Amino acid sequence: MKQIALDIGLTPEPTLAGFLAGRNEAALQHLRLWSEGAARSPVPTYLWGPEGAGKTHLLRAARQALLERGAQVGWLDADTPAATAFDDAWDAVLMDDVQLYGAERQHTAFNWFINAVSPPSGRPRAVLATGRLPPADLALREDLRTRLGWGHVFELHMLPETEMRAVLRRAADARGVFLSDEVMDFVLRRFSRELGSLMRLLDQLDRYALRTQRAITIPLVKSMLQDE
Repeated sequence: MKQIALDIGLTPEPTLAGFLAGRNEAALQHLRLWSEGAARSPVPTYLWGPEGAGKTHLLRAARQALLERGAQVGWLDADTPAATAFDDAWDAVLMDDVQLYGAERQHTAFNWFINAVSPPSGRPRAVLATGRLPPADLALREDLRTRLGWGHVFELHMLPETEMRAVLRRAADARGVFLSDEVMDFVLRRFSRELGSLMRLLDQLDRYALRTQRAITIPLVKSMLQDE
């Protein structure tokens, strides 16, 4: 009988402090101020860049920072029910991967945006959104696309390999997992270097190692792939 691993504590919530910025330092500094309230205003912030550049990490990290300060946050992504209504108790609205929104979810996003920046109550909320393309290139309804682009816009860049290794090492350390140079070499040679994919792979390895009561080694990685 296989031991079933519990998911408790295996995937720490992303934090702004845990984000290795590289060329994205300006965006990180902006979000630090934003999450502390110094830059929170009706002027929206939009982060864009290729998959794996850290957009969702930063969005989730910003949400975590707000929650730790007692704020209430609205979250919209491709998996959120499209008809989710705006909540007047929210202090900020976060929208992830806006390029994936269909017509109904775009309608929801626009409604949230308007209620956030021009609320009937007179209390504006912050808006933070992410997407793979710059605002002008998004295939979204015009009124939403233009609003996403009229505030602070930051392009995020992929990390070079040396910094990607540092991110993997830090993420493994946060899970209490030892990731040797040999295992890291093996992973980077054989798997996608998209950072989100690597983080998911690390989660899988962590769970598999716990379930099998083995250290993370190259044979364990191969064994996990055979068992998938």
